[in-house]
Amino acid sequence: MTGPVASLYIHVPFCARKCSYCAFYSEAADASLMDRYVRALLRELERVAPDLRPQTIFFGGGTPTLLTLRHWEQIFRAMERLNLLGAAEFTVEANPATLSADKARLLRAHGVNRISLGVQTLDPALLDRLGRIHTPEQVFRSYDLLRRAGFDNVNLDLMFGIPGQTMSSWKGTLREALALQSEHLSCYEVIYEEDTPLFAQLQAGAFAVDEDLICAQYDRLLERTADAGFHQYEVANFARNHRGSAGCAGPLSTEFPAYACRHNINYWRGGDFYGLGPSAVSYVRGVRTRNLAHTPAWCEALEQGGRALAWREALPPLARAGETAAFGLRVVAGWPYAEFRSRTGYDLREEWAAELEELERRGWGVREPDRFRLTPTGLRFADAAAEMMLRPAADASPGASEPAPFWAAAP
Repeated sequence: MTGPVASLYIHVPFCARKCSYCAFYSEAADASLMDRYVRALLRELERVAPDLRPQTIFFGGGTPTLLTLRHWEQIFRAMERLNLLGAAEFTVEANPATLSADKARLLRAHGVNRISLGVQTLDPALLDRLGRIHTPEQVFRSYDLLRRAGFDNVNLDLMFGIPGQTMSSWKGTLREALALQSEHLSCYEVIYEEDTPLFAQLQAGAFAVDEDLICAQYDRLLERTADAGFHQYEVANFARNHRGSAGCAGPLSTEFPAYACRHNINYWRGGDFYGLGPSAVSYVRGVRTRNLAHTPAWCEALEQGGRALAWREALPPLARAGETAAFGLRVVAGWPYAEFRSRTGYDLREEWAAELEELERRGWGVREPDRFRLTPTGLRFADAAAEMMLRPAADASPGASEPAPFWAAAP
């Protein structure tokens, strides 16, 4: 790739309260630190702007909607000055408890055309178990105000496999979420990450994981989303194929539904992206970097005119191709052989012949005339399948911290 980078991720590290399952870098909101963060973010934007013409922008967190109207106005003014507005898809993650009508209107007026609403569950007891600060009623109010503000591309984040979540509770959440008629659903099984309260509770024997129930919940998810007109295009992502008047400009390829998340598709197809903010990862022209996962230290480095990097890793071509192969298997459509060769310079059928054969033997994959894809069973083991595709990578820069595994590259 020789042209400007077309995808931008910005990490907002602030939360009103840390959720019990969350392993992403975040911290309690503090007014003075948030002011300092925004000033540092503008410096980082200025640094990458000459190499950036974003077609997708994603503000994640943390809780981006904890930023005040004044913070957002500062960010938008800087983005306009740096010619960074106007992306075809501009997503902001939102917590239902921190989204106001004024904030929604401001976001929409400056080109944000997709909101990802962190619902997780509509069971009040489970919201409390997860440490969420919102109520089901706030979900419905926030959804309504987003529609009134002009958003016609809304994602709902849901979780299943939550400790204490019965099949009845999951069915209820699905029923109410689908009734809202959003354009997109992201539905994730709870993952027990080390250094989270939920993991500590599991280790202490406070609850047990019921794999049979989780599988049944996933089956129910696939059934209900299909019945409701959603198309599964990735392990955990479902989108509609109809189109509103705005918010989803231009057709996607026939492999993806109209409201598929373009930003995430760029990750899964091995595209370049800049990641700004504390702990954010960038992947540009075969070089992966991660920012310092400490907001004051990240701010200080930028205030002193430097880069706020924790480590840098230059990947050799085969390692890059292996990660690209691994990520792409998460997509239901799989990897078209011609597209994979065009992106990586390698033939998936040759370099990974043994792995493709083994995936077929397990019933996880299928070789078609033009592509390789995972079967419905294989999609349930997508992480294990991805591990099989990896190839050794170059060491990180001398003195740098150990790089994160490949799946941490996607913010």
